[in-house]
Amino acid sequence: MTAEKERSITDFIKLVSPGTLIRDVIDDLIRSGLGALIAFDSKELQTQNILDGGFRINSRLTSRKLFELGKMDGAIILSPDLKRILYANTMLAPDVTINTTETGTRHKAAERTAKQANTLVIAVSERRKKTTLYYQNSKYTLKSSEVLTRNISSNIHLLEKQRELFNESTEKINILELSELVSVSDICKILQRAEMIQRITESVKRDFTELGREGNIMHMRYRELIKGVEKTKNNLLRDYSVISLKKSKNLLSNITFEGLLNLESIARLLFEKPLEESILPKGYRFLSHLSLSEKEISQITKNFKNIKEIIDAESKNFEPILKNRSSQIKKEIENLREQILNGKVVC
Repeated sequence: MTAEKERSITDFIKLVSPGTLIRDVIDDLIRSGLGALIAFDSKELQTQNILDGGFRINSRLTSRKLFELGKMDGAIILSPDLKRILYANTMLAPDVTINTTETGTRHKAAERTAKQANTLVIAVSERRKKTTLYYQNSKYTLKSSEVLTRNISSNIHLLEKQRELFNESTEKINILELSELVSVSDICKILQRAEMIQRITESVKRDFTELGREGNIMHMRYRELIKGVEKTKNNLLRDYSVISLKKSKNLLSNITFEGLLNLESIARLLFEKPLEESILPKGYRFLSHLSLSEKEISQITKNFKNIKEIIDAESKNFEPILKNRSSQIKKEIENLREQILNGKVVC
């Protein structure tokens, strides 16, 4: 664990995923009807008089030692690198004026300590048979493997449906772009699906982190479903939006779910045009499938007004940018156009 990097509670969830030493001990404690407090050592924990009593262990961390020490009433303090047990049966005595949303003594101490000592504190409840992580101002209750698997499976089904609709819309837009028949509505539909996929993705990321190695097979399917979505969305925004890519992405990500279902609101924010109006792409998405660098793509889209001009241009028109590669790129453009018209390429 590195102190210099800004962390979030998600960074710690993987340390207690199924199959890890700490998670095995937590599960054993819950099965045995025991509660526990486990805190990670920090500079603040040592210097702000939070630890009260107990005894120094300074022993190598093993699951057996951690479980046996967990039977005691006090807290266990682990080294930040999870290699050693530093203290056991110590009381956590944080500042009682620190705000807490908890009611139980153990969980109050855990939340206040996490905030004051800038560290992770794990509270295992024998009564509720739940485990809660506290880090700074964040709180997270661990889920069982069964619940995590069920949640992920449900989200993957949603992703499969959204990806199917996304692919259908993208295949349609390929032909429309070459035929100069793209409407604002066509682009909004793809962006809508892309954003839905990414929002589902964000909701499932933490579940995969918590499930750890047990979710490897489902994670492979998940990666297949989201592959290329971000790139396609970015290129569509570059092609059609009247504002910068960064601002476009921020606006899209900040739209409420209800707003996302309203294509007119997307059109108004990103394109400043009605849904039925025709619109021409600059060519970013088309050119991204050629052997061109990002810099070359940017130069070409600046030199030509839209994709039609790029496709109709002769090889000599590309020479100022591509020099001796202009003929090669012209051939690639023609080949890609033919493949799209024959339905062989999904851009």
